[in-house]
Amino acid sequence: MRILPLLFALAAAPVAAHELWIEPLAYQVGADGNIAAHIVNGEEFEGTNLAFLPRDIQNFVMFANDQTVRVDSRLGDRPALDRSSLGDGLHIVAYQTNPSTVNYPNWEKFQKFIDHKDLGDLRPIHNERGLPEEDFLEVYTRYSKSLIGVGDAAGGDRRVGMETELVALTNPYTDDMSDGMRVQLYYRNDVRGDEQIEVFEKAPDGQVEITLHRTDSDGIGTFDVKPGHAYMVDAVYLREPSERLATETRGVWETMWANLTFAVPE
Repeated sequence: MRILPLLFALAAAPVAAHELWIEPLAYQVGADGNIAAHIVNGEEFEGTNLAFLPRDIQNFVMFANDQTVRVDSRLGDRPALDRSSLGDGLHIVAYQTNPSTVNYPNWEKFQKFIDHKDLGDLRPIHNERGLPEEDFLEVYTRYSKSLIGVGDAAGGDRRVGMETELVALTNPYTDDMSDGMRVQLYYRNDVRGDEQIEVFEKAPDGQVEITLHRTDSDGIGTFDVKPGHAYMVDAVYLREPSERLATETRGVWETMWANLTFAVPE
């Protein structure tokens, strides 16, 4: 069963968009525990576990306690991450894909996606650029992170160098969550104020609730969380692709997807 309350009216009915996220087998492990996580492609917080395929990966890194290790699994591994932790503390896992493309058979399909992700009034720009109304490509890159609590789970999230990135300002494993979870959205070195973030909340019984929120002028979005639930936060940035990327991929628009997963303890 899916529950879908929309907190903000959309210009058109939303369509399902495929997210890509890191889903740990356990969001909290002991100090000497193992960290294992799937890379998942899907929608509404359910999807297909992807194999570790180096050709698809630009970066796959784990950070904790001033340590940084590259995830170097074997070809085809599922879960894609399965290794020892870096000791007590909050662990950050970051995954960046290589660019991929999706074809839009007509403008209407693209407009539904634009409306769903609140990407602005693109039709005039699309027309001014002389782009086709049918059979055009979008090139996209995923920038996914996950927070995993190891042992005492102490510490905080931080920027790890992704071009667009969601950074948790609250440690969901150690902080008081009564005032909600706070995340900050970036594009390069700039905060993204007044932007939509989509929050997927998964209950212990598997039910998923999706809500839409907006960042403030400092790029900070705040939303309520519940004990025992897992969360995915997603935000999309759209731009014209560089000349090089457009030539390589034939994409006429480029999207960059920031994603963050975590859980709140019971």
